[in-house]
Amino acid sequence: MLFELKMPKLNDNMDTGLIETAYGAEDSALKLGSKLLDISVDLSRAFSQNCPPVSYYRLVLRETLWLRGLAAPGTRCTAGERIALFSNTPDEPIDGPVAREARVLVAGINVHDEMFSRSTAA
Repeated sequence: MLFELKMPKLNDNMDTGLIETAYGAEDSALKLGSKLLDISVDLSRAFSQNCPPVSYYRLVLRETLWLRGLAAPGTRCTAGERIALFSNTPDEPIDGPVAREARVLVAGINVHDEMFSRSTAA
């Protein structure tokens, strides 16, 4: 059975999110509580101000699944776009229908040095 994770709409004014950090290797088993992605959301288009309103979030898996595909750091995704694909067995064909969305927890986090935007900052 296949499961997907779509970019969550973390704010009513959010259009896109930037994948900052990706955790886990493709075709590996991830257990309950595994970190998946760190995402940043920049709302400066919606709210013009001197200090851009950027928020950071971590997505954590709430079930045990096999990671079959994951968006790479630096990828900008629209809300609702697929950012990860999972299966409940390691040999499930990935071209089948998706049964449901994977269960995740979303938590606000602080910026850290491993984030994509930190490594590309001048």
